[in-house]
Amino acid sequence: MSMIHGDVTPAPGARTSSYPTVRIAGEARERGRSYGEQAGERVSMSIRGYEQAFRFYAGWGWDRVREEALRFETPIVAAYPSYVEEMRGLAEGAQVPFADVLAINVRTEIMFAGQARTAARQRPPLECSAIGVLPELTVDGHTMLAQNWDWLEHCFETVVVLEVEQDDAPSFVTVVEAGLLAKAGLNEHGLGVCTNAMVTTLDVGEPGIPYHVLLRAFMDAPTASDAISIAMAHRRSSSANFLIGHADGIVMDLETRPGDRSHVRTLFPRDGLLLHTNHFLRDVGADELSIWSMPDSPIRLDRLTRELAAEPRPLKTETISAALGDHGNHPYGICCHIAESDVPEERAATIVSVLMDLDDRRLWVAEGNPCTAPFREHDLRGLFGAS
Repeated sequence: MSMIHGDVTPAPGARTSSYPTVRIAGEARERGRSYGEQAGERVSMSIRGYEQAFRFYAGWGWDRVREEALRFETPIVAAYPSYVEEMRGLAEGAQVPFADVLAINVRTEIMFAGQARTAARQRPPLECSAIGVLPELTVDGHTMLAQNWDWLEHCFETVVVLEVEQDDAPSFVTVVEAGLLAKAGLNEHGLGVCTNAMVTTLDVGEPGIPYHVLLRAFMDAPTASDAISIAMAHRRSSSANFLIGHADGIVMDLETRPGDRSHVRTLFPRDGLLLHTNHFLRDVGADELSIWSMPDSPIRLDRLTRELAAEPRPLKTETISAALGDHGNHPYGICCHIAESDVPEERAATIVSVLMDLDDRRLWVAEGNPCTAPFREHDLRGLFGAS
């Protein structure tokens, strides 16, 4: 590794957990029910965790949260009725109300909305760092994606590796909070997605397609152009960044704001790399609130850029994953550690780190801070067949 890394002792409270695998199949309702049955305890922990988070960040009690969440049901049904069936089945399997499952799937809309920013607590917790590498830059000529997901401490106890077998759409795997439909993942066609939350003045909680529902829709995309069409097809509720790769040797980035197709901007790699954190790289003017909300974001992007620029070409897989362990701006670095000075509701860290080889449909997961947690390969042969 380059000398950008410092010898930083992990902060007290840094931890790892054991993230279970949940394998589901069948029709939408059946898949959801199986998901809820297998991960019911973790789904309940997700609901309890967000009940506290919404009270702290948005100033809302759970009854108010349910009311707000149910406003999103109609647009989701209109665009993706099977995903609502998945959530209904999930609620049945986990033996929780449907409104609770919907609420955690619109948690970004609640926590980043304008209403939340006027509450007692102004800034949401830390977020993510993502890497896309074109095949001409990797040692084995494969397209690679990688990401740290930084979020609230309770998620150490809620993450699952969700394997989804579908008859009428691509099978896929996603590393996600229990009860949510999708986050970072890849499908059988070799399409992979990493993501970064962002926020603008347009993020006011207007019902549309929520962030995590859109992530679920990307998992059904066979091609990169299908992913672009999905991003533009329906009115979106949140700002977000989607770093998307495909085994065809494609890496691209979609920066989106709430609204229609006019609020989607594409970016492509420079010198074989595409790096993104939690602020817009395309100028969105006075609408931009991401750096105000997550001031560590430009620092993390600069560290990633310098780290990978200093490495010899071609890049090894271990070099890509090791870049996610950088501690510049500790404890709020790429590898984010819990700040003991934070109040319990603010405590955040790198919850999981993922690495994807899109050509071979391979996934590695580090459970917690990648500076201490090893990347272990998740066996996908049962889902995708032999590589």
